[in-house]
Amino acid sequence: MPLALLARAALFCSVAMPPTTRSSRMLRAAHAELNPDVKEVKCESSISFELSKPEVVSSVKRKNVKRVLEVTEENLKKKVGIVPDIEDFRYGKASPSLVRLEKKVRVSSVIKAGAPENWEAILKGIKNMRLSGEAPVDTKGCEKAGSLLPPKERRFAVLVSTMMSSQTKDEVTHAAVERLSEKGLLEPNAIVRTDEVTLANLIKPVGFYQRKAKYIKEASKICLERFGGDIPDSLNELLALKGVMSIAWKNTQGICVDTHVHRISNRLGWVFREGTKQKTTTPEQTRISLEKWLPKDEWEPINPLLVGFGQTICTPLRPKCDMCGINNICLSAFKESSSPNPKQKKIRSS
Repeated sequence: MPLALLARAALFCSVAMPPTTRSSRMLRAAHAELNPDVKEVKCESSISFELSKPEVVSSVKRKNVKRVLEVTEENLKKKVGIVPDIEDFRYGKASPSLVRLEKKVRVSSVIKAGAPENWEAILKGIKNMRLSGEAPVDTKGCEKAGSLLPPKERRFAVLVSTMMSSQTKDEVTHAAVERLSEKGLLEPNAIVRTDEVTLANLIKPVGFYQRKAKYIKEASKICLERFGGDIPDSLNELLALKGVMSIAWKNTQGICVDTHVHRISNRLGWVFREGTKQKTTTPEQTRISLEKWLPKDEWEPINPLLVGFGQTICTPLRPKCDMCGINNICLSAFKESSSPNPKQKKIRSS
């Protein structure tokens, strides 16, 4: 859409004598032909006219006029030098270069540049579908670990749960956390004293359980030596711990993207690779694309929201589009579902 610019100029200077009525009409007619987009509106002035020297003001009554210029991108350069109406520019020694012209740009009210169409309606629809709280993430997600523990111990439990959650279902991660809790191993001192083999066997069948046992043990040692048994409270320090994907402090510094967030964001047409209209191929590309337009107050809840949606309806294989409340506005509705599109089914039967 062409950019609309609103330029306001009220011009004042001293007058030696007013122009005649006839000359005024002739000049206004010529001005109208040269500047058809200029509209004259009587109102209070908002622009000052600077004069290099004080001038003698005649007894003629001053008239304040606001000039409203509607300028498009295409003819912006052509209309920059529009001359004001001669009747409103009173004669004197003022130079046109002394006129200060204020420009105001009308900007449409949007959340952020590049936000996809209907994203608010889609997000609201997903939230409505998630009200039941029946997804595994709602009761067994990483943030549920150690929910009955004191804050410091709970943060460490969330850290351990998060480190185990990669490539692992919430139910499996939650069960591993429960086994560690039963053995008193949701505490850094206890983990450091436990050998890796025992730790690995306890968290099995978590994906890559042997590697994760090593990372959990290393992270526990760092938490003890550098943070008094607590976890780091900054993103950089947390990411320095091998195997960390998320954080347990209420300090959201980015969007947590897992397989569900990555898949669903692409299905909805919410994310694209930098400078293209092609789907993102990695979780990191998805994170960067989402953070460019999604309001920051949605960054923290978007992960459990989409994870639960992906666990119950927008599943990796054969998504349940017929049960989805946004199938009328989703770009991928019925394209991957095993059930035929209701419209297609109706056409076949007719």
